[in-house]
Amino acid sequence: MSDAPPPIRVLVCDDQELVRTGYVTIFAAQPDLEVVGEAENGHAAVEAARQLRPDVVVMDIRMPLLDGIEATRRLAGPDVETPPKVLVVTTFNVDAYVYEAFRAGASGFLLKDSPPVELVSGIRTVARGEALLAPAVTRHLIGHFAERLRPADTSRPARDEVVSALTVRELEALRLIAEGLSNAEIAAAMFITPETVKTYVSRILTKLDLRDRVQAVVLAYRIGLVSGTP
Repeated sequence: MSDAPPPIRVLVCDDQELVRTGYVTIFAAQPDLEVVGEAENGHAAVEAARQLRPDVVVMDIRMPLLDGIEATRRLAGPDVETPPKVLVVTTFNVDAYVYEAFRAGASGFLLKDSPPVELVSGIRTVARGEALLAPAVTRHLIGHFAERLRPADTSRPARDEVVSALTVRELEALRLIAEGLSNAEIAAAMFITPETVKTYVSRILTKLDLRDRVQAVVLAYRIGLVSGTP
């Protein structure tokens, strides 16, 4: 009898049939991944996810009938009790709504031109319950949406609550996370071990009642903890 864990159940959502076929071909070649369904628009994605209960939904954003942002919100928003992990795969130069996808509950983000190995690794990462927010992608995202990430006038109480909830070192770690540094880079910057960084990240998420690293980045920029400039 094999002790191998069950394969990660994946739902592929993209309005381009060629893209879906490519994803399915890549995922089917992995022994630990199982494609349980496909969807060509947001409505179909929500319905398929609720019926098939995948572990990970690979979600495009620009889709007809219901876009990927709203589909993500319905599947993984704050009011959803048992949300699947949503991995957004899209193109920066075309898509103007990536930031909203994170706020809607996405657990990770990759560019469509990412190598297949990165896409497969991304699915495994979010399936483990970890957020996938590559440092280069974070910097690009923040630069692209600097105007939209300016803190609102009402952010001061929220900022004060965050500052009071975290230790000085945890606050420093949060700033570095929001600036797009990896755990290894944070460890080097703070002169601590990567394991300690993981501990800080876990404490930050717990204290601020955040689902994952993506939400931590969004919060940091919303309250003006970091400048919003790359």
